Amino acid sequence: MPGIPRDLCLRCKGYRNLCGLGYCPLLRSFRGKVKVITSINDTRVNGATPPSALVGEHGYPYINVYIGLPPSVYGDEAKKYDDPRSWFLRLGLGDIIELRSQLVYAKKKSRANNPWRLYEEEIGLAALSRRPVDAEAELSNIPRPRLKLDPLLPPMGPSITARRIRVSGNPSLHPVLEKTIWDDLRAEQAVWRLHRVGLDHYEIIRALSLGFIGTLKRRRLVPTRWSITAVDSMLAKMYLKKIHLSRPVSDILVYHAEYLYNKYTIILAPGRYTSTWIEVWMPNSLWNPHAEPSILIIKDDYWGRPEKMDGGFLAARTPILEHLARMNRQAKVIILREVLPQYIYPVGNWQIRMTVAEALRRGPVLKNPMKNELLLYLRKTHSVPDHIYDYVCRKIYGERQLTLDDFRH
Repeated sequence: MPGIPRDLCLRCKGYRNLCGLGYCPLLRSFRGKVKVITSINDTRVNGATPPSALVGEHGYPYINVYIGLPPSVYGDEAKKYDDPRSWFLRLGLGDIIELRSQLVYAKKKSRANNPWRLYEEEIGLAALSRRPVDAEAELSNIPRPRLKLDPLLPPMGPSITARRIRVSGNPSLHPVLEKTIWDDLRAEQAVWRLHRVGLDHYEIIRALSLGFIGTLKRRRLVPTRWSITAVDSMLAKMYLKKIHLSRPVSDILVYHAEYLYNKYTIILAPGRYTSTWIEVWMPNSLWNPHAEPSILIIKDDYWGRPEKMDGGFLAARTPILEHLARMNRQAKVIILREVLPQYIYPVGNWQIRMTVAEALRRGPVLKNPMKNELLLYLRKTHSVPDHIYDYVCRKIYGERQLTLDDFRH
């Protein structure tokens, strides 16, 4: 785009306003190409929230809370409208866009320092339920069919101010979450407790965002974008404490998985924990409208302090640290993400987190490859510039070729 440096879009990804325009011209251009399915001709919407809830950030501390309802859809059928676990490896990009465009978001203005109001109205409880909850929204106007795209969040259907939101169903919360709501724990303690009992990652994010965890006197509504970053950072901090006490891996391990035109290769190598995120957006992909690949590299030090804050990197780092903790090992980590031109709509960083976790779950595709073997694999699997392959090999092998002695235990 004229006047905007090529790497600025990649660092901004539509939500930091680094270009100073006040809007993202790339998202605006793509939004017009999306066919929005929702067709509402009434100001009253009935349905079951999947659950789906978001907390906005504009105007903080007076912010919007959004509750998503698929019109006239109830029971288990409603869950699929906000369920990345069920989408993963089953739905394509178009399927996700179609589903999300059918959700209508009723929004209410709330003070950030009064999350208990949402509890009293049961709006917050419905948003944390394990099962869809029937609700009704009386809207101020008939919503226009629009879709909001965001790099961190799943696509968001049309939203409109609600005069009233009434929860008619009975929310059912995870017992540990229900107990944690009333416990006076620091947010990171609550997040770790909920994570350890297997609560879904996005339920934890909603609980933090809606102000239902943290010390009782300091609870606040937290914008969803901030909550996503906070939860990943809190989990990383806890896992790093564990892996810092562990020995390094003794093998070079290479993992790979792909989904939604995103390719991920993860390499674990002997050494103290550090990680390097290499993100390559191919020409004419979402954040790169140019003729040459755009590249973002982020380095994370031993203490888990990335040189740049990026939601995609944080989403990828969490499952890797969890994997290392299960192995009782630490490692030098390389994450190579290649984004193809077909990835034209952002669907949220859940796909990063889940695809990286899937690669680790499948197990290594290579173990202790020699340098030439790794180069051959990377060139066969990816189509990024050659200097990226060289950079990866230097990070793994240094300036010399490893010998058999390097792999003796």
